[in-house]
Amino acid sequence: MLDFRNPNTLYASIISETLTRLGITTTVICPGSRSTPLTIAFAQNLMMETIPILDERSAAFFALGMAKKIGIPVVLICTSGTAVANFFPAIIEATTSKIPLIILTADRPPELRDCHAGQTIDQVKIFGSYPRWYAELTPPSLVVSELAALRNTIINADRLARSPTPGVVHLNVPLREPLVPIADSATIRLKDTIDPHLFFNNCQQFSTKLPHQISRESSTSGYGEIIHQWQSQERGIIIAGLAPPEQGEEYCRSISRLAQALGFPVFGEGLSPLRNYATLNPYLISTYDLLLRSPNLAQELNPEVVIQIGELPTSKQLRQWLAKIPAPRWIITPDHGNFDPLHGDSRHLVTSVESLMADLIIPAISNSPNQYPKKSLDRSSSKSSSKSSSKSFNESSTKFSTKSPAKSLTTSQTTFLDKSSNKTLVFPINSHNYLKQWLSLEQTARQHLDRTFANLEELMEPKVAWLLSQTLPPHTPLFVANSMPIRDVEFFWKPGDRHIQTYFSRGANGIDGTLSTALGIAHGHQSSVLLTGDLALLHDTNGFLIRQKLQGHLTIILINNNGGGIFENLPIREFDPPFEEYFATPQSVNFAGFAQTYGIEYQLITSWQQLQTLLETLPASGIRLLEIPTDRRRDAQWRKTYLSESIKIYRN
Repeated sequence: MLDFRNPNTLYASIISETLTRLGITTTVICPGSRSTPLTIAFAQNLMMETIPILDERSAAFFALGMAKKIGIPVVLICTSGTAVANFFPAIIEATTSKIPLIILTADRPPELRDCHAGQTIDQVKIFGSYPRWYAELTPPSLVVSELAALRNTIINADRLARSPTPGVVHLNVPLREPLVPIADSATIRLKDTIDPHLFFNNCQQFSTKLPHQISRESSTSGYGEIIHQWQSQERGIIIAGLAPPEQGEEYCRSISRLAQALGFPVFGEGLSPLRNYATLNPYLISTYDLLLRSPNLAQELNPEVVIQIGELPTSKQLRQWLAKIPAPRWIITPDHGNFDPLHGDSRHLVTSVESLMADLIIPAISNSPNQYPKKSLDRSSSKSSSKSSSKSFNESSTKFSTKSPAKSLTTSQTTFLDKSSNKTLVFPINSHNYLKQWLSLEQTARQHLDRTFANLEELMEPKVAWLLSQTLPPHTPLFVANSMPIRDVEFFWKPGDRHIQTYFSRGANGIDGTLSTALGIAHGHQSSVLLTGDLALLHDTNGFLIRQKLQGHLTIILINNNGGGIFENLPIREFDPPFEEYFATPQSVNFAGFAQTYGIEYQLITSWQQLQTLLETLPASGIRLLEIPTDRRRDAQWRKTYLSESIKIYRN
């Protein structure tokens, strides 16, 4: 509905109504005076969910989390001045991780700038090159053509936030007084001039999904021949990096079909859906970081060709290994740009793996006697009963087949129809010794890892990720904080079929906004979980102010090692001072008292069985804090000892 009380109310209501008609459903609003017309317009829009949040930095990350989850732009509103600058960290993360946000920053009109008017800063392109698009709106006017131009600017902003690559658009909104909805006769008379039905006739809703959630059209001419080149190599690997959970089953099936057609092992990043749809990928390798720590083994396993799907995984071991090998690396991603931080022999195929495999018809590959057998890992099913999952890990540790991989390898054929060139290509489907070696090593490493954690009773950080992979209810949204949690998920997350929805902020990889982002993911959806360290949580404590507005539930799994545990694993650890004071930065916070201050449910975890029981069924509402106390020095030593033992096992 349009608000004809005065120029400001009409102007702001056109913005709100246009966005609603374009399919925008959620707006996060920070309090302030200059943004009053915008606040009123969005708050009285019955088709728009509006969420008031006090702290601008927290609000921006909350909006980021919501946009991650719902897959369409979220609107973010604030007043003028330094309030605007607080949006910057979340804007950087949103653009670098391709999350759509529409930023509306209220501003003084031109005549009040550069004259020491209060609460006025230079907001023009304040976010630099990070927004996909910036526009300085004209001040409110009663000229119908200017109002139509405003509408079209909003339409363009929504389009650019969504595609071709999702990200942030910033609209700076100059507003003159009166900011409150005082009636103005000239504006009221305009009501008979503007027919809303005709005025908004060009507001067509776009797809409600992000581009990465739909098949992006791309010319695949010649891709059949490229796949034929890949298939001619015996020693090839596929690396599946970061991927949002929305890609899910289709993404995993596409990679599996490619892997089985080529006979290549698949390195599945812990933040990829592959780890949570494990039975779809019989050639999945989850322990590559551990295996590549053996120098002799790493050299022995050098591939002849590498296929990288999306961005590279976090693993430093993997990146160092790839940087040393001369094999060409084919990068498959629908986005333009440089996705090779190693600056190696890389070639970019601008398409998605789903589109690539959709354009090449490959029959389903059955687990027949003529093909290499699937790994004999006994995966836990997402349908497993809660009764069976309540056993201790010593009682219910995963069982592994003791059978050796098949020695005889045979070849079958499959037919590829390259739709773009209309060529039929007949390729063999090979099961190579190289693949057999990787799968055998994966089984050995996985068995050793699972046995180690099943027998580990002491509270240690690495086991948390391993336990979550087998304990969280199926389809649970899980936000993983940066620093050590991200790495532990990559190193230790056990492949399974619970279809956990793993979210992350790996655009700029910062720890800021961790709690607020997780709350945004949880808001209005199923009960969610945040895995975080103590410093990342403390960095965003203002996020707890959102608790009264939260519709849903968030369980926070807090690994409290009283400092930056990641630095214990870096060379700077050997230099103290200044290590403890300037790098570890222990905060010594009483989280029980902290939780009481905010009215949050709190429990101190003293055993793995206690944690497992608390996670089997998640509450429906509120925030719950589960604190796991650990010792970062002891944890770092455990990692070194385990890795040293593992290298010996793998070498043998």
